[in-house]
Amino acid sequence: MNSQDYITLDNRYGAHNYHPIPVVISKARGCKVWDPEGREYYDFLSAYSAVNQGHLHPHIVAAAKAQLELVTLTSRAFHNDKMGLFLKKLCDYTGYEKALPMNTGVEAVETALKAARRWGAEIKGIENGKQNIICAAGNFHGRTLTAVSMSSDPESYVNYGPYVPGFVRVPFGDAEAARAAIDKNTVAILVEPIQGEAGVVVPPDGYLSALRKICTENGILLIFDEIQTGFCRTGRRFAWQYEGARPDIMCLGKALGGGIMPISAIVADHEIMDVFTPGTHGSTFGGNPLADAVGVAAIEVLEQEHLEENAYRLGEHFRKAVRAVSSPKIRLVRGKGLLNAVVFEENFDAYPACLALKENGILAKQTHGNIIRFAPPLVITEDELEDALARITGVLASV
Repeated sequence: MNSQDYITLDNRYGAHNYHPIPVVISKARGCKVWDPEGREYYDFLSAYSAVNQGHLHPHIVAAAKAQLELVTLTSRAFHNDKMGLFLKKLCDYTGYEKALPMNTGVEAVETALKAARRWGAEIKGIENGKQNIICAAGNFHGRTLTAVSMSSDPESYVNYGPYVPGFVRVPFGDAEAARAAIDKNTVAILVEPIQGEAGVVVPPDGYLSALRKICTENGILLIFDEIQTGFCRTGRRFAWQYEGARPDIMCLGKALGGGIMPISAIVADHEIMDVFTPGTHGSTFGGNPLADAVGVAAIEVLEQEHLEENAYRLGEHFRKAVRAVSSPKIRLVRGKGLLNAVVFEENFDAYPACLALKENGILAKQTHGNIIRFAPPLVITEDELEDALARITGVLASV
């Protein structure tokens, strides 16, 4: 079968809830992928930052293979010999006292929201059902009904009502707007340190630290969704570290699975995590032995290969090179580390530019019509980045 055969099958038997670039990936390694015809591409999406360690990193693959020979699933009805090791590794890496493992990123968000609401009722003394959480316009926290109830993007929420109550939306990047929205029933503020799906929107300097101060002063929780920004993507282990704005709860996912399988978690200290008691939250697959083994290996790669340093250094170089492109359509180049975006003029359709990039061996994807994200695996080398930049800047200059 060729690429078009596979695309035809997808279109015939699948729901049309995505509009992918017309390329079929049948093989991957590091920062490169290949189609069935053998054409090579640089992956500049990294599965929305789930492949920070590169495709099929041998250390992570070896851990998965070894665990596949032992035990893969026990449920949480029993202990297994891998989960405790994974939780300790994750806590040591993040600097928190406890972790609660789930599967997908949006499950991590849901878990954080449940923790905050339960903490509000049991610790803060707010009447159950009155708890509210402040979120940011332009957010993307996933696709569940709760997540889309926070969204300001019509594509995410239209015709999915009734919506989950208890959320107050304020402008992203405006700490004083968040402060003004706090009332006696507020339990938390939840934001992404950088809004990825919105087009790599970087808030003003001081925003994250201001939110930290506001939450501390008002006795409420600060929750950061680091699902896309975490695990070295922005040039730090976690994006909040640029401002020392340690959240009370951090939502994690994507790269925690090392590109092998979905793994997510929240991390928090005892006071917050201990609101969960037996039967109050759970997941059949959360903390399964296969995920635990993969998660440990995924973190080890980040540590051993110093990927936050690589992301920071090459990200600076990427933005400098792309900002030097002369194009009347480009309005802004923004990002941190290797999470970057090129913003074109309003109403510009960036999809044809993505197709042109694909023809030049670069796989990237637009968001919100006029924005293209560029986020290669963090294992990309300087030589590989230079090769990719020559192709990217050539396409952008021709737009």
